[in-house]
Amino acid sequence: MRVRRRRRLLRCMRKSRELRSVQNNTAAIRPNDVILVSTFRNEKVRLPYFLRYYRDLGVDHFLFVDNDSTDGTLDYLNGQRDVSVWNTKHSYKRANFGVDWMNWLQRTYGNDHWTLVVDPDEFFVYPFCDTRPIQALTDWLDNSSIRSFSAMLVDVYPKGRLDENPYQEGQNPLEIASWFDSGNYTIKKNATYGNLWIQGGPRSRVFFPETPKSAPALNKIPLVKWTKRYAYVSSTHALLPRGLNQVYDEWGGEKASGALLHTKFLDTFTAKAQEEQSRKQHYAGSREYAAYADKLSEHPELWCKWSEKYINWRQLEILGLMSKGNWA
Repeated sequence: MRVRRRRRLLRCMRKSRELRSVQNNTAAIRPNDVILVSTFRNEKVRLPYFLRYYRDLGVDHFLFVDNDSTDGTLDYLNGQRDVSVWNTKHSYKRANFGVDWMNWLQRTYGNDHWTLVVDPDEFFVYPFCDTRPIQALTDWLDNSSIRSFSAMLVDVYPKGRLDENPYQEGQNPLEIASWFDSGNYTIKKNATYGNLWIQGGPRSRVFFPETPKSAPALNKIPLVKWTKRYAYVSSTHALLPRGLNQVYDEWGGEKASGALLHTKFLDTFTAKAQEEQSRKQHYAGSREYAAYADKLSEHPELWCKWSEKYINWRQLEILGLMSKGNWA
């Protein structure tokens, strides 16, 4: 595993040559700042609310990799003082689906910082997030000698067809996509890395009903007290050293955890799925996006009679999808 980790670190340094700095405000990063890292393409419509949400949560600086967007993303981000941006035209797939780029950014600018890695359609919720900023969580994690914090991906979706309510730039996507599956999840332990592997939810039952084991993984470890020795291996599903993946209690107790509200399923998703299917830059030849594009042509409804409407983090805790553990 040490050899594997060194290879990941060498790979990210080599892949850093593919990144061109567009806007570098990293000199403004202070020692205790919480840093958010994200890689995206053509997500300008989502960025206004995304930035507002995470600024309100207490994120201090944003490190973005723009993978050759053509929708005006770079112009929109220009001049925002808490945002640093790198652009690349290189292959997302050959950069280990963006992981190499993000590992380099975290290694270079995130050493000894809490870093949060999320996509523009993911919204991090944690215990007491409605009353406490993210620094309250990271302070508690520091005081508890905890260096990594997990969050289950919870797909949210609208009631009715995806194209019934057009998403407006700057809008809270939860105003449209506010329903989720309270059950229908499977969990097992990954023997190689020791992380949990969670699948299920609406993507499994609608897009992969015959092959649920092919459904996307929902386990993530997005918040880490980063050091130069660390490396993500597979998206934010697993890290090295392996100890960072021990975000659960094997002896019947509960460790604090959060959730990522995944707002993929808006009216913009059909065009996005078709684009990503043709680009074939995602895992397994974009098999996941091929399934999306095929099923979306039928205009499926993700809502079902067992769907729950999202209220707040306490609801997710009651349902067992996250936990406050011993953080009071």
